[in-house]
Amino acid sequence: MIDLNNLVKDINKIAIAAGDAILEIYDASGDIEYSKKDDNSPLTKADGAANTVICAGLEALEVVYPILSEENREIPYAERKHFDRFWVVDPLDGTKEFIKRNGEFTVNIALVEAGRPILGVVYTPVTKELFYAVKGSGAYLSLDGETKNIKVNDFSKTDTGLRLVCSRSHLNEETQQFVDQYQEPALVSKGSSLKFMILAQGDADIYPRLAPTMEWDTCAAQIVLEEAGGQVINNETKQPLSYNKENLLNPHFIAIGGLKEDSLS
Repeated sequence: MIDLNNLVKDINKIAIAAGDAILEIYDASGDIEYSKKDDNSPLTKADGAANTVICAGLEALEVVYPILSEENREIPYAERKHFDRFWVVDPLDGTKEFIKRNGEFTVNIALVEAGRPILGVVYTPVTKELFYAVKGSGAYLSLDGETKNIKVNDFSKTDTGLRLVCSRSHLNEETQQFVDQYQEPALVSKGSSLKFMILAQGDADIYPRLAPTMEWDTCAAQIVLEEAGGQVINNETKQPLSYNKENLLNPHFIAIGGLKEDSLS
């Protein structure tokens, strides 16, 4: 059986290489050109460049698993449902942030087994922050040649001033109702899968996502947060988010740091 703690070292290198490909386009002069996908979300040359680097890197590994990527998502469920292990990739998460050039975008690579992520890497090209985790081995942040174990913040749901990750300016009605449950909550805004990473580092407490996301938006970040001591919970079933569903759309979910109670409800 392949050693996941050795494998994650290779995935870290692949994520960094993809980040370098993104930065070549990000750092170029002039406006960033983009097109629109079928769902009206933006697509840039950087998405494709990073996807090419990642897929080539994963296919060159000693053990090769199928790849489900945002940029090559059309694998029929009749084929996918037989996958034992497979990669879930978002080569550029936060394309809108990339276009704005605010730095809050990431490269996400996860390995899934039996519907749950067992390895995940989240890399922020602009800041060089490399987050990674393997099931049962903890969560880590590598930056400037130093690697440290990261942990969530412990909190009680009745605490005053809990830090909730959500947009200050675009709260839908369901999210506003969720926020209103808490005493003097502080709203924290962040782009892409970095929303999960600030929970994993203990810099926020709860991230309610009561709006659509896809499996590749959350998979790598979920295992990092879980290994840091947090949870990513389906808002209806109260179970952890699962992967390789027939419909790749995620249910609404709540990401949670170090909650002292059994649940938020």
